[in-house]
Amino acid sequence: MSGRQIPGSVVTITGGTGSFGSTMTRHLLTQDVAEIRVFSRDESKQDAMRHAIQDSRVRFYIGDVRDEKSVNQVIRGTDLVFHAAALKQVPSGEFFPMEAVATNVTGSANVLQAGLEYGVKSIVCLSTDKAVYPINAMGMSKALMEKTAMAYARNNLDAATSISVTRYGNVMYSRGSVIPLFVDQLKRGAPLTITDPTMTRFLMSLAQSVDLVEYAFTQSDTGDLFVRKAPASTVATLLAAVARIAGVDDPDVTVIGTRHGEKLYESLLSTEEMAHAQDFGDYYRVPLDTRTLDYAPYFEEGEQQAPLEAYTSHNTTRLGVEETVALLETLPEIQQLIGSRTS
Repeated sequence: MSGRQIPGSVVTITGGTGSFGSTMTRHLLTQDVAEIRVFSRDESKQDAMRHAIQDSRVRFYIGDVRDEKSVNQVIRGTDLVFHAAALKQVPSGEFFPMEAVATNVTGSANVLQAGLEYGVKSIVCLSTDKAVYPINAMGMSKALMEKTAMAYARNNLDAATSISVTRYGNVMYSRGSVIPLFVDQLKRGAPLTITDPTMTRFLMSLAQSVDLVEYAFTQSDTGDLFVRKAPASTVATLLAAVARIAGVDDPDVTVIGTRHGEKLYESLLSTEEMAHAQDFGDYYRVPLDTRTLDYAPYFEEGEQQAPLEAYTSHNTTRLGVEETVALLETLPEIQQLIGSRTS
């Protein structure tokens, strides 16, 4: 962990114009960084972010993680990398799985390879609960991204570069998530569309996701996987909480059914990972399996695994409507919504 300090560092954020990237950029600007390189392929979002932030320490790089040359250009001279670039929409991944592979797997390998070649001190890769027991192409591609990161870590244990992975569930009010959809539908007086009322999802704020990534950066050994513990709610509870905040007592609800590739509940750690996980209070840490391809030492005496449950949105702390309202009211976007109702 020596030398991994944010103050004075050059930090690259891939997918830097996304919900996580823009939040992390603002957070890093409070920590006396030397430079932040925002790397993404969307020039419109970069222009909007440039005007919104207006800080000379933030530099914008147009490029794509799929393109090795553009990755090398932005990584060269970087101290720290927060790798957030990904295709994240489950339904689109079902129709275009090779696009998910190209960005989430090959693109991640490009970032990892460049980080090792140019002596980056730390790379933190962002993953998702959908990578655990994946049933959809997006989750499968993120699971393979995790395996790729772990392989780079395992095969480069003596390198100066630390590689770690963070995995988290639904980020509340992130772009494309269900809460802003509910808010928009309520404002328009349209029916609220939900897939399955009994479906459960982890609930985490963008600020908490930033905390998780920063925690991994400061606390990780190479190959570590970090998960932040999080509560969950059913979709029906979340809907009722958003409606209450918006001042709608009896919203019109339409159940549209489960979409392509969706699960009834998500898992943040598998049963197998829980057997090796270390409890750090607010976090779980799963250390790297450093065994080589020489399995002879394990033929006579295998590893014993504890009979634990996976860590899922069904067995984590379950929030009711009042508790979900209280959690939502901590979000800046919801506070703005409440202010607009009372002004």
